Amino acid sequence: MALLSLENVSVAYENQLILKDFNLQVEKGELISLLGPSGCGKTTTLRLIAGFLEAKQGAFLFQDKDYTRVPVNKRNFGFVFQSYALFPHLSVFDNVAFGLRLRKVKEADIVKRVGQMLEVVNLSGFEKRFPKELSGGQRQRVAIARALVIEPDLLLFDEPLSNLDANLRVNMRVEIRRIQQELGITTVYVSHDQEECFSISDKVAIMNKGVIEQLGSPAAIFKYPKTEFVARFIGFTNFLNGSERQERDGQVELKVAGHSFLIASQAGNEGRTGKKCAIRPDDLQVEAGHGSTGEPNRLNGIVKISTYLGRSYQYVVETALGNFTVNQEMDTPYQNGQQVSLVFPREKLVLVD
Repeated sequence: MALLSLENVSVAYENQLILKDFNLQVEKGELISLLGPSGCGKTTTLRLIAGFLEAKQGAFLFQDKDYTRVPVNKRNFGFVFQSYALFPHLSVFDNVAFGLRLRKVKEADIVKRVGQMLEVVNLSGFEKRFPKELSGGQRQRVAIARALVIEPDLLLFDEPLSNLDANLRVNMRVEIRRIQQELGITTVYVSHDQEECFSISDKVAIMNKGVIEQLGSPAAIFKYPKTEFVARFIGFTNFLNGSERQERDGQVELKVAGHSFLIASQAGNEGRTGKKCAIRPDDLQVEAGHGSTGEPNRLNGIVKISTYLGRSYQYVVETALGNFTVNQEMDTPYQNGQQVSLVFPREKLVLVD
């Protein structure tokens, strides 16, 4: 039985439906991320779980109890805000102790628990400092400590790293994962940053227009997106729309405007019945000169744009089936106007809906 379940939940703002018949399950000890573009409903989902919003219909179950109408102050959940939401006039110690004092915890226990939590987030010795005297990463760790010190049943993050610079974001996401695993606390994490979510999550839910398009492990989603939306969102830019599809020698064969593409029947492609496939720019291969026409999984083309990316070159190649983007490491780049051949490895092609 899942620790947390949202069952057929609908949420609206001023008659505009944000979530409709929404379902989500989170297992105990799991870190699950809600990932998607702005307006997809991920923050609405988090605020619903926290108790800041009320569902129009559906149920929210937590630890086998109906939490649908339980007020926010009766939910023992820790919430880490995007803006940190620290009290500027309180010291680090008093900020972390705030929730304990609201719960009338004895002062001796407060001192002990705050000290332990500051040690967990590597801020021992910062007790007397004020938020203005801290870096962005330190303020974020104070916010995490404040959320954790109450020993919450569930930890919620709302884009906690969006206000930090790139290097600090990488360090902080490692810290968040370390703390979550060390304490074994069930966590729901919201972000629009794909790399951030994939690096720290047990599972990722890709959301679009108030629904989950795909839920699974980061590796499964990265390799085998189920839909075109998910594929585009996580970096697939090349798509082939087939007019015919058939099974052949344990593979799927798509016919695209007279060209044949064979797709390996790997585990991630099993059960997919569509006629569209995708491939990442890093997985597409480019060779000098035109290849023989009619060869499966090969297209002749002309380099239209060449861009230096540092470790590799990116090419936009014009073909009879449209433009394709390919990234390839090489010492001598192809030139604009040069004839090339694109190779689509069958084990790298992914069927999408």
